[in-house]
Amino acid sequence: MNSFRLVTTYSPWLILACIVVGLLYAWLLYSKRTPWPKSINYMLAALRFVVVSFLCFLLLGPLVRYVANTTVPPTIVFAVDNSQSVSLFSDSVQLQQATQGLQAIRERLQDEGYNTEVRTLAAADQSPQNITEVNYGAETTNLSQLLSGVQEDYTGQNLAGVVLLSDGIVNQGISPGYANYNFTLYPVAVGDTIPKRDVLIASLRYNKVNYSGNRFPLEVELQQEGFGGTAATVTLSENGKTIERKNVTLKPEQPIQQVPFQVLAGGLGKRHYEVQVQPLQGEFTTLNNTKHAYIDVVKGKIKVLVAAAAPHPDIKAIRAAIETNQNYETELFIPGLTELKQEDYDVAVLHQLPGRVPGGEAALNLVRQKKVPALYILGPQSDLNNYNRLNAGVNISTSGQSDEVTAVVSGNFTTFNLPEAAGDRLQQYPPASVPFGDVRLAPNTEVVLYQQVGRVRTDKPLLAVQTAGDSRNATLLASGTWQWRIMESANNEQPEVYDKLITNLIQLLSAPRNKKRLNVYPTQEEYTSSDEIRFNAEAYNEALEPIYGQNITLRITNEDDETKSFNFANGENQAGVNIGTLPGGRYTYTASASINGQQQQDKGEFVVEELQLEALNAVADHTLLYQLASNTNSKLYYPSQLQQLEQDILSSDHKDVIYSSEELSDLVDLKWLFFLLLGFVCIEWFVRKFNGSY
Repeated sequence: MNSFRLVTTYSPWLILACIVVGLLYAWLLYSKRTPWPKSINYMLAALRFVVVSFLCFLLLGPLVRYVANTTVPPTIVFAVDNSQSVSLFSDSVQLQQATQGLQAIRERLQDEGYNTEVRTLAAADQSPQNITEVNYGAETTNLSQLLSGVQEDYTGQNLAGVVLLSDGIVNQGISPGYANYNFTLYPVAVGDTIPKRDVLIASLRYNKVNYSGNRFPLEVELQQEGFGGTAATVTLSENGKTIERKNVTLKPEQPIQQVPFQVLAGGLGKRHYEVQVQPLQGEFTTLNNTKHAYIDVVKGKIKVLVAAAAPHPDIKAIRAAIETNQNYETELFIPGLTELKQEDYDVAVLHQLPGRVPGGEAALNLVRQKKVPALYILGPQSDLNNYNRLNAGVNISTSGQSDEVTAVVSGNFTTFNLPEAAGDRLQQYPPASVPFGDVRLAPNTEVVLYQQVGRVRTDKPLLAVQTAGDSRNATLLASGTWQWRIMESANNEQPEVYDKLITNLIQLLSAPRNKKRLNVYPTQEEYTSSDEIRFNAEAYNEALEPIYGQNITLRITNEDDETKSFNFANGENQAGVNIGTLPGGRYTYTASASINGQQQQDKGEFVVEELQLEALNAVADHTLLYQLASNTNSKLYYPSQLQQLEQDILSSDHKDVIYSSEELSDLVDLKWLFFLLLGFVCIEWFVRKFNGSY
């Protein structure tokens, strides 16, 4: 039942004063002799009385209190664990008996006035309407998420209880036994608690990223039940071809044992390996005898040439900073001390090269011939004229003098980010010596650090990066930066800013120049077979400016050369294309689009990992279900006890719950009252004018 109530912020006795004011006002106005009949005069007086009295009443600050009562019947949610293990390892007759029985209970509860709903491990809007329609295909079991979701969705909705049909096997999320639920839980147990004779691959351990040409370890965790003393064969294969085979004896006293493989990472890109333990006679199931490994084979470590005409403390500091990243390795070249190895370097660091003294020409020639991106570090021994002829993005005119400067971060450089503490720590660095003179930047060069003389920031660059064109170069106009690293270590324990600055420069210089006008890529590098796979797309014009609305064709090819095609358009605020779920495996994709009449293409690969979690454990965990029932003062039921379950729910005598909500609002905020009063005033005015008011 809903109710209204009118309250005031002042004494209700003041309402009498409002009435008196209205009567007095009407009497003063309409007690005189009028040209219209008395009936009209009384009507006009009544209108004036109502308007004046009500306006005075509004001055008392009246409030409208609205109380709404809602009756909510008790709700029973039927939560079904629709994971694969329930159908794989439960007796089919028993499972059918349980689902049909629960559906019958649900219908009878509805006849008794209960609200009911079916929930599964999937999202609430994807759950079926009937329990008998549940598809047991979920690849993981997260009972905690299922029960917590029910509790959250039914907050304040008279949730009387949850009937949970499950085998108790949990392989994702936290155990529901540690959670507190504010409803009664009625678990219905299916599955078999008796251990089965089985041999399975429990897990694989390996590095997901490996370098080409290296061998990497792949460790197989082999688990057995009832096969102690039996010989088993474990095979490792790729693309249907067996790479290695190992014979192991399953130890009775050791249910889990390790089988190691050493695999050669050949080629580049995603590689798919299959590990299988050959089925043994008498195994309960062979669904868990196979597991898949997906690795990404990448090029070996990035090689950085550090060259100088003579030894200098900067060299050690720079090498130490570079090697903080395990993906980088340095080669040192100092004439007379080390030899220059003729290798394919990714980046070169040239300390005071070109120099005034001979000795570094070999390194310079190697950089020029192989077009290696370089970081030039200038100093007193640098030959600035020869450096200017390299067109590395910075041109320096100097009379030979130097200046002492500190470093300031450029706010306009966004190609990479430095740590948040960079601004403060740079101010702690000791001044560095730089060439004094005119410094000009090429149009394709960006400033990373500016020079600051004393407290005055200048527009002269201290560190600049050539970011456009066919090659990338960087120039640091100061030597002696080894003091920066030592000072930062002394003040902050770790030279985070210095190391990050150097490694970011190396990463930027070694990155290939992206000139693609069509860039299509999956939003994740790896998916599972239950994930929805989404692709994003970017298109660019000839000036490499983003453009939208391009029609893109995406073709996905699996390892069996089966192809699926998708068509979509890239939008400025659109989320790309969702191609749904895919079975486990390695996939390649090709995307094509016509951009300004020219056909553009992009390609790549991604991995979908088959979870196989549901086949690992064939033994039901009814102990967990018993614990859940005990925690909510209930008990565990089996499919043969569903009649008792129904009686227990009905005997709990769950009542309807009345929820009340109260709303308090100012009467003056009601717009219809304004128009009502305005209408009364207009009627009064019209009648007076019509009847000859003066």
